[in-house]
Amino acid sequence: MPVESGSSASSRQAKQKRKSHSLSIRRTNSTEQERTGLQREMLEGQDSKLPLSLRSNLLDLFGQIEREFENLYIENIELRREIETLNDRLTAEGQTIDGGDLTKGALKAKASHSTSQLSQKLKTTYKASTSKIVSSFKATTSRAVCQLVKEYVGHRDGIWDLSVTRTQPVVLGTASAVNSIKFHPTEQMALTASGDQTAHIWRYTVQLPTPQPVADISQTPCDDDIDFSDKDEADGDGDGPSECPSIRVSSTTLRSHQGVVIAADWLVGGKQVVTASWDRAANLYDVETSELVHSLTGHDQELTHCCTHPTQRLVVTSSRDTTFRLWDFRDPSIHSVNVFQGHTDTVTSAVFTVGDNVVSGSDDRTVKVWDLKNMRSPIATIRTDSAVNRISVSVNQRIIALPHDNRQVRLFDMSGVRLARLPRSNRQGHRRMVCCSAWCEDNSSCNLFSCGFDRQAIGWNINIPALLQEK
Repeated sequence: MPVESGSSASSRQAKQKRKSHSLSIRRTNSTEQERTGLQREMLEGQDSKLPLSLRSNLLDLFGQIEREFENLYIENIELRREIETLNDRLTAEGQTIDGGDLTKGALKAKASHSTSQLSQKLKTTYKASTSKIVSSFKATTSRAVCQLVKEYVGHRDGIWDLSVTRTQPVVLGTASAVNSIKFHPTEQMALTASGDQTAHIWRYTVQLPTPQPVADISQTPCDDDIDFSDKDEADGDGDGPSECPSIRVSSTTLRSHQGVVIAADWLVGGKQVVTASWDRAANLYDVETSELVHSLTGHDQELTHCCTHPTQRLVVTSSRDTTFRLWDFRDPSIHSVNVFQGHTDTVTSAVFTVGDNVVSGSDDRTVKVWDLKNMRSPIATIRTDSAVNRISVSVNQRIIALPHDNRQVRLFDMSGVRLARLPRSNRQGHRRMVCCSAWCEDNSSCNLFSCGFDRQAIGWNINIPALLQEK
């Protein structure tokens, strides 16, 4: 018998392998209907809560997916054959191209050229996309110096709002079971907004306690930091809160809302108050008579905040409908309203400054500064990395304090330049969402207060360099 050489035997095995491979593909295509029928019979025999028609439809869809993968597999085999044929030709010429190595010769030059173009395009795109973000965090040569002075504990639930009196003695009020608290401009009265669809006016008398030694005051913040950083669920309501006098009956109750009263504020002069509610309306009341003077309607969704101008009869209301409205009561015969659409999500708060500016914060992670004389577009936009809650603006220093959902409190000036971030660590700062901030201009030790869902209010000392204040 003739004997085959090793090369001819190997070539014959390769051909048989290719032939069997192609036959298996043809066999797969020819027996597709039989396999589908068997699968249908298997599905009918299985217990399932799906209807038979739905299971049959799913089987057809999976069959189509399988056919697509089979076509891709066949194309892959054909491409491999073409690569082998090309290798056979190049081998005869003394060159070889591996199917997985396409970086040699002309292919390498072409690939490197396309790679450089892609790299340059990515660099250009990256610079263009990041320039807008970086512009909102403008660098400053001088920054604010922030120090934690005192932690105020005692609430058993998160603190929604806080306020500081404008007259002596300085009193800090925190709202936990209610949604808002604001002090009267000149008298010892407090205005609160509640979830029971009412607002209340409270009269109080402050009697300052006997001053404690300086050493005890300096040790108090450190003790609070250690106790409450290690034990988050501590109540912190020892003998201190129980010794404080309490007021259980309000002097005035304001009723007319049909939903939760989320915020309230005093108009200039303190003879009228404005309330904002989830019933999509803001109401103006007379303090002495408790009568409803005006009902401010127009918002499409629930209101989130209201604020009054410190020197003029102006009111601004914010809402979940992504807008805030400016109400003008300076002319008794005309009560004009202007609607401003500058945000893409809920406007959590909008506040006045002493000048002619309005600052609005939103859940869209932006804060915008507006000019009352021309409010077609904001004069400054601050972009942040978290939703913004109830903001406050310093009267003297013109600094915006932004409380965030991510437990941070950041400071910006009116032009949108970032000044500082209040310190936060395991031993100091807020440990949960910060709900509100309030400035206290007449207190040299604590001139900024913040509160949050960690059941505490914090007093901060913010020191702004004189060079930065001139800007």
